[in-house]
Amino acid sequence: MSMEIPYAVKVRTDTGMNNARLGLWLFLGSETMLFGGLISAYVFLRMGSASEQFVHDLSEIPLAGINTLILLASSVAITLSVWSLRDRVFNRHRILMGIAVAAGLLFLGLKWLDYSEKFGRGLYPATSTYLAIFFTLTGVHALHVIGGILVNSYLLVTGRKLFREDPDRLLSRVSASALYWNFVDAVWIVLFLLLYVV
Repeated sequence: MSMEIPYAVKVRTDTGMNNARLGLWLFLGSETMLFGGLISAYVFLRMGSASEQFVHDLSEIPLAGINTLILLASSVAITLSVWSLRDRVFNRHRILMGIAVAAGLLFLGLKWLDYSEKFGRGLYPATSTYLAIFFTLTGVHALHVIGGILVNSYLLVTGRKLFREDPDRLLSRVSASALYWNFVDAVWIVLFLLLYVV
């Protein structure tokens, strides 16, 4: 006998969303506090320190800009993937989800190149206040990207079976994953502006 979890797919009348989406919004609230605290620490350290401690190399902007475009493309892909599932077009969903995962991996690869280049020049977290907060913010963000890649890869691998058995449940899971992925991408835009541009 299988146990049916209420509101796993159906919308709750009191919140207007299903449990997966509600739970994810609560989780993203805690993630907002995490990144908000780290970003606030960066802003306060930058405001309270000598300006030469927060000098960043303008030559890094093109690589970081490409990485930003890659993450934005992954957000578009995963959003279109959700729309494909709503239209019950599984193969298009699968291709778009694969693009989102590949873009996440490419983002991490370019971030690794960025780190390697800095390490090669002897720039480590202990080198300066700017680099300490740079590696902390981008490292925590990279961990979130890895988490998103793992979840999206799991949904990509197991999706066909679930789509045949219960397409609404797959849509609910992919929608929740897309919400998380778009949040991670939005955080990166803030980090890009703060760490590379401003």
